Amino acid sequence: MTEIPAPPWRKTRKVSALRTVLSRDLIVATGLRLLDAEGLDALSMRRVAQELGTGPASLYAHVANKEELLDLMYDEVMGEIRVPEPEPERWLEQIRELALDAFRVFNAHADIARVGLAGIPTGPNALRVAEGQLAIMLAGGVPARAASLMIDRLGLYICSDAYENSLYINRQRESGKDLASFLGEFFGQIGAFYRALPADRFPNIVAQVDTLMAADGAERFEFGLDLLLRGLISHVLEAGPTTKG
Repeated sequence: MTEIPAPPWRKTRKVSALRTVLSRDLIVATGLRLLDAEGLDALSMRRVAQELGTGPASLYAHVANKEELLDLMYDEVMGEIRVPEPEPERWLEQIRELALDAFRVFNAHADIARVGLAGIPTGPNALRVAEGQLAIMLAGGVPARAASLMIDRLGLYICSDAYENSLYINRQRESGKDLASFLGEFFGQIGAFYRALPADRFPNIVAQVDTLMAADGAERFEFGLDLLLRGLISHVLEAGPTTKG
């Protein structure tokens, strides 16, 4: 397999052949385990080293710094996203399925989605996902420019939504309550606040409290996703059938 060059702006460090106990894969796996258990803010090179029973200096023979470790962890998570082979007649369904799977994967790993914000795919797994998205959309007749922009917008939407979910998880951890109890109490307070608003100033909010509070996170995510996809369809219809294939 052809090796992917390192981005020119990132400092990298070659793995020392003398290091036999530690490895980059082990460090990344340990970082992910800590992330899942404690969240991104708790992660540090020192904390990872403690978990591995060594000193921080040992890690620097395998990763240049925390930034590179986070990039490697993020790319490892991206490797869990399923990318199907393009089926031109199912391109829209495939993009939707891929987005839902990405959302599931990010939500399974605390606030790792934060690393993806303001990031550009450079790791092998992130590039695999981007390549797969492009292949699916182009096979389905999406104009190249629209497909390219959609990769950016869709990735931002998924990461942002998953990151917001992680903020609720962090608050729940701090509260010491289980997730169901925390969310029930939190959104119950929000609902009560809306109902107590002066109806003469906010008549629509007061009247629609139940509707505003009804959908859960998954339903809200799918609603926004479908809006994005409907917009993408319009570009296919405007371009006509000549762009397909």
